[in-house]
Amino acid sequence: MNRVSWPLAAGLLIASLSGAPLCAQNAPAATQPATPAPAAPAAQTPAQGQQQPSPEESSPDLSAPTIKVQVQEVNLIFTVTDKKGRFITGLQRQNFGLLDDGRPPVAVLRFTQQTNLPLRVGILLDTSSSIRQRFQFEQDSAIEFLLQILHRNDRAFIEGFDIETDIAQSYTNNIDLLNQGIRKLRPGGGTALYDALYKTCRDQMLTLKEDGAVRRALIVVSDGDDNYSRVQQSDAIKMCQRAETIVYTISTNVSPSKDKGDEVLRVISEATGGAPFFPVKIEDVAIGFRNIQEELRSQYSLVYRPAEFKQDGSFRTIYLQALDPRYRVRASKGYFAPRATP
Repeated sequence: MNRVSWPLAAGLLIASLSGAPLCAQNAPAATQPATPAPAAPAAQTPAQGQQQPSPEESSPDLSAPTIKVQVQEVNLIFTVTDKKGRFITGLQRQNFGLLDDGRPPVAVLRFTQQTNLPLRVGILLDTSSSIRQRFQFEQDSAIEFLLQILHRNDRAFIEGFDIETDIAQSYTNNIDLLNQGIRKLRPGGGTALYDALYKTCRDQMLTLKEDGAVRRALIVVSDGDDNYSRVQQSDAIKMCQRAETIVYTISTNVSPSKDKGDEVLRVISEATGGAPFFPVKIEDVAIGFRNIQEELRSQYSLVYRPAEFKQDGSFRTIYLQALDPRYRVRASKGYFAPRATP
């Protein structure tokens, strides 16, 4: 599983969530995440313990999904793995250190393991001509994923995309309807990946009205070769961030060398707090789905009140680390503070 880390200025203090500050003088420098192993990781318990979208105003290409900000409270969803990429469950809040915008939080309000948080999942299948020979594997793997992951309170939708998007099945918990939606998609045409991400997050995720907390995720199965989009990659990522949506990507490129499309998928997933998966053969697309299924049921939720919080629309960075060096934390790099309403 991937690891993402961010540098801190020398001498800065990371607040342990148990209250004791920790010196961050030797905080890790930013690194490129490792490619995940093509095998479904097992959970481990630690020892001891159709209108074309238009780009928004430009702003820093930074990540802010998996985070809910309301009444000066931040809800951060994150994943912990060991060095072999196996998911770690059973940790407590005192096992982590946190900085928000360079400062320890004022208070930690809740810390829970979110194994049963209701899911709102979108399956985005590339239906362009370039994946025609691989399309059946995409369909079969997506259906198996939904059969395994959907619980009573979860909902999913199915969308195909080439130069346009096609909502084959809107939000439902009915597996038969989702299956029918996947099966009726047909490949053909160019690829407008950025447009599809932008429009889907804007129309399907940002507009969700929920009474309680839910986890929003998109799973994109594609070769990443965008050749028709009108919006830029950064605009698509920003829309995913504003919709608080994690994007997982599964590449259908199984050639020995990675290409530009694989890099596109990596950037999108990492910028939104998700992970890219690169199968070594097309039949292994199913393994990517299984890894995502395991991760979505092995995450943590940390709710805290940030220090010196201002509702000014600015980007606030997040640095979260496990105090045990055996573990790696993958979380969003930050979030956009809401703007105060007049």
